[in-house]
Amino acid sequence: MKPRAPERPAQGPLGRALACGVFALYKALGTLAGPAIRHYLNRRRKRGREDPERMEERFGRPGVARPAGPLIWIHGASVGEAQSALPLIERLRRDWPGFSILITTGTVTSARLMAKRLPEGVIHQFVPVDLPSAVNRFLGHWHPEVGLIIESEFWPNLLRKAAWRGTRLVLVNGRISPDSYRGWRRARPVIAELLSKFSLVLARSPEDQEHLTALGADNVICPGNLKAAAVPLSADTAELARLEAALDGRARWLAASTHPGEDRMAGEIHQALRDHLPRLLTLLAPRHPNRAEEVRRELETLGLNVAQRSLGEPIEPGIDIYLADTIGEMGLWYRLATVVFVGGSLVPHGGQNVLEPAKLDCAILSGPHTANFARMAAEMAAAGALRQVDSAAALTAAVAELHENAELRNGMIAAARSYADTQAGVLDRTMEALAPLLREIVDL
Repeated sequence: MKPRAPERPAQGPLGRALACGVFALYKALGTLAGPAIRHYLNRRRKRGREDPERMEERFGRPGVARPAGPLIWIHGASVGEAQSALPLIERLRRDWPGFSILITTGTVTSARLMAKRLPEGVIHQFVPVDLPSAVNRFLGHWHPEVGLIIESEFWPNLLRKAAWRGTRLVLVNGRISPDSYRGWRRARPVIAELLSKFSLVLARSPEDQEHLTALGADNVICPGNLKAAAVPLSADTAELARLEAALDGRARWLAASTHPGEDRMAGEIHQALRDHLPRLLTLLAPRHPNRAEEVRRELETLGLNVAQRSLGEPIEPGIDIYLADTIGEMGLWYRLATVVFVGGSLVPHGGQNVLEPAKLDCAILSGPHTANFARMAAEMAAAGALRQVDSAAALTAAVAELHENAELRNGMIAAARSYADTQAGVLDRTMEALAPLLREIVDL
């Protein structure tokens, strides 16, 4: 828990001047680009990717009043970051009840999830676009005492203006992917200036700690991956029982959080296995449910029969694919399928959270592209809790083997559960690291 001593050259006058010049240009271009950005957001709104009722929040105009007293602002880009913040929010409310809490995210999907899962009294807003005017309005209204930025949201205007106004910024679960690290090394003065705005940096892994320190961060601590602190995903017990009855003992597997390219693979795997596994059902949960119509069309071109969750279509005996295109029900799908492929990993996306199914008695498969969870995936693979495959053919063989070999399947499930249990404690360490800063604000 001791802060790591910086292992980097000091930021010299030339570097600071270069960074200031870059940010001045960024700010000027952002101001000029205001109309174009509004047009871009309107196009997103028409595609269902912005909330039409809350568009003004994206320009820093608040949807609700600021509560009295000190305020902790938490920002996570999308669903994964927002979900990882939920246990932290619960602990902050328990241990520091004098603070109000605001959480911002940038996607409609995350906003819907927060509407379902945030405790009463916690405020959700859409993060403003990184235009000077929008950022000024946002910070002028909320003026948070503390800002907890999840993972790697380095918006220059937002961070620099928040620090200038006196918000104590903390990077929580900080991560720098290998590709990002290589890119930022070529612009070290710029990233060093942004990282200097954080009073404290909590890295998710020793590798991230090393990278963040090398890029210019001070006071870097590694409490572990905050996503390990999340409670198991919830599920409606009555709906779980209803679906179990509808499945009537059918063999099934889940392709979870799939990205473009992986949906078709799942359909082709189903075709390859259905003669081998009679009555097979493939549960398919796209990472972005708004892609459901596109996914359905692609699967139906393969001659597969699809039932769609959001349309209320039942799982009848002739259904091949159940398209799980709803928000906040992943816990349901993990409980229904003990054999799970975690997507974003057979295409070069970087993978999705492999710890979520580990907590719900799943034998877990993934592709080779797991940079977003590289350390966790490697540790789980070494523990026998996860098997990585490098192609659709290898995934087909693995799904078949896990259905046929109960001993292998149960061994992977037990190893995954054991690994998940060993991750306990990251939330305690995170709260311990935050305590001095929060106590300092309370004592002001």
